[in-house]
Amino acid sequence: MTDISLIGRSAVLADTGPLYAATDRKDQYHARARRDMERLARERRPVVVPYPILWESHGLVVRRLGVARAVSWLKEVQGNALLVAPTNDDYAIALRRPLRYREHPISLFDAILAVMSDRVARPVWTLDHHFDVMGSAVWR
Repeated sequence: MTDISLIGRSAVLADTGPLYAATDRKDQYHARARRDMERLARERRPVVVPYPILWESHGLVVRRLGVARAVSWLKEVQGNALLVAPTNDDYAIALRRPLRYREHPISLFDAILAVMSDRVARPVWTLDHHFDVMGSAVWR
């Protein structure tokens, strides 16, 4: 596990959307996610995956693409991304986000990612507009 405070300034925090889309050829955002991955590699931007996002993404891969694909996906992520854990304070702050933005379907997964992004001043790699709503920096 990597301490998020030690990552470089060029790092991006990954959301479930592009992580899943990059692995599912039938996903409407597959080509975009693959292009994003190539650009991140070209720009030497480390991809940081918080554990809650890893769990959410893995669950989608298991349900939609099957166990065998989920196993290879998990190995790929572990080999190519930095895995980080939220702090207890991150969780406490994230629990308040859905209440603050009641008119938007902000999930706790989105909330924890936004809180971590804000804390370490790194953008989120996402396909989701909820991060714009929450005022988080988004990598595009």
